[in-house]
Amino acid sequence: MPDTKYVFVTGGVTSSLGKGIIAASLAKLLQARGYKTTIQKLDPYINVDPGTLNPYEHGECYVTDDGAETDLDLGHYERFLNVKTSQANNVTTGRIYQSVIEKERRGEFLGKTVQVVPHITNEIKERIQILGNSGEYDIVITEIGGTVGDIESLPYIEAVRQLLWELGDNNGIVIHLTLVPYLSAAGELKTKPTQHSVKTLMESGIKADILVCRTEHELSDDIKQKLALFCNVKKEAVIQSIDASTIYDVPVMMQDEGLDTVALQKLGLPDNTVPDLDQWNEFLDRHKHPKSEVTIGLIGKYVELQDSYKSILESFIHAGAINEVKVNIRPIHSEHITAKNFEEKMKGLQGILVAPGFGERGIEGKIKAVRYARENNIPFLGICLGMQMAVIEFARNVVGLKDANSTEMDGGTEHPVISLMEAQKSVTNKGGTMRLGAWDCEILEGTLVHKVYHGQTSISERHRHRYEFNNDYKEELEKAGMLASGINKETGLVEIIELPSHPWFIGVQYHPEYKSTVASPHPLFVGFVKAVLLHKRQQTNASLA
Repeated sequence: MPDTKYVFVTGGVTSSLGKGIIAASLAKLLQARGYKTTIQKLDPYINVDPGTLNPYEHGECYVTDDGAETDLDLGHYERFLNVKTSQANNVTTGRIYQSVIEKERRGEFLGKTVQVVPHITNEIKERIQILGNSGEYDIVITEIGGTVGDIESLPYIEAVRQLLWELGDNNGIVIHLTLVPYLSAAGELKTKPTQHSVKTLMESGIKADILVCRTEHELSDDIKQKLALFCNVKKEAVIQSIDASTIYDVPVMMQDEGLDTVALQKLGLPDNTVPDLDQWNEFLDRHKHPKSEVTIGLIGKYVELQDSYKSILESFIHAGAINEVKVNIRPIHSEHITAKNFEEKMKGLQGILVAPGFGERGIEGKIKAVRYARENNIPFLGICLGMQMAVIEFARNVVGLKDANSTEMDGGTEHPVISLMEAQKSVTNKGGTMRLGAWDCEILEGTLVHKVYHGQTSISERHRHRYEFNNDYKEELEKAGMLASGINKETGLVEIIELPSHPWFIGVQYHPEYKSTVASPHPLFVGFVKAVLLHKRQQTNASLA
């Protein structure tokens, strides 16, 4: 009998129901009971990883310590569990097929005809069990992307069917997340889409053990009874998931509904502990009862889709709770910032964050936003491309290098203050070839960032970029008042810049948002929100004086 138990989360009726949040919430409850739990995501698309996907297509690309470019749901897993994920936590169809085709080319299948069943399904089963076989986890939760009935998901569903059979009773269960829509014309909730979805799952040989029903209205006892009867599950296994004011409410709501209790019973595991959610509830209380509020401008070029900056938005929630302040984010599209309107656009902001991104679209708007923050002493945080824009702005407007630029935007610039590392110049493939994952950074003592990181002189942060600060300009920029306060010792690359003459101005080459969790909010976001709050108070006092 396997030591590790498996929970599979599938979705039906429609996409975007929040499988990732349900999976993360269940994992949180099991973890809070003392079970070592992890989550993985199986994505049915043929891209090898989300690294080459446009943020409008799939939201942000989340990066792990080991340099995997993964689905944004892994961000939820880390934020909820405070446990690091890795390459093994995200598998795509592209990666599965790539692996099977490489094995076939090497002759590993001994001349057999390579087919979806058994070769693709065996590869999927192997990937599902990597984390379970590591001996580190009691329970592995596997979220299957897409919607049941999609052609793309069929090999995954078949692999799950086989695995459930191989694992035996009480070692694997299926949670099916579905939608119970409300028809306002009829004034009632409709169960038929859920019935159809469960039937589709059964046609593939899988019986749902637990139904989690997304709904905008409370499910009555009658509806739960009806769903239980027609979907062949016990009534206590029909779990209501009503719209929440924040995703961080969901674990508490799932506990009230008994999701963890039912899951443990079906897995044959002891249900004799109560989840310890004290720290979680304290965070929720602070998040919901702020003592003040601030407005921060998020300057980016994918602002129409919130998921494009998911980790940044969540990091502000964590940092806001610690500071007992509500952080209002005003998304500002950098393409719409012009010389004429930028003052109008920046009006009323107490802090400015220039977001990461790729390519030249909207660059000049970002540079104008940086200049506004620098000249008006508004707290500023630049992340990745945002840090590079701060360097370009300073080079142009303080040092006087008028056409300073990044070679990403202008290959022929006279002053490439941002340019490609030598190792990147010969790279032609776009996927997985950037500076990725955790890199060390040495912090200069006595700097603002040294204080922000509570006196740490050595940190490790996650990267996802190709272009770097050009050290040929370091001396010139430092003479003019910009300080390189964080360096990667191994490569000599600049990781952090700041302006000592400014109250709070920091640019970082890495992505701090990837490491912020409920249990340990990222110090850069905590420090930034604190500085923004202080700036707001000073503004208020000045206007009263």
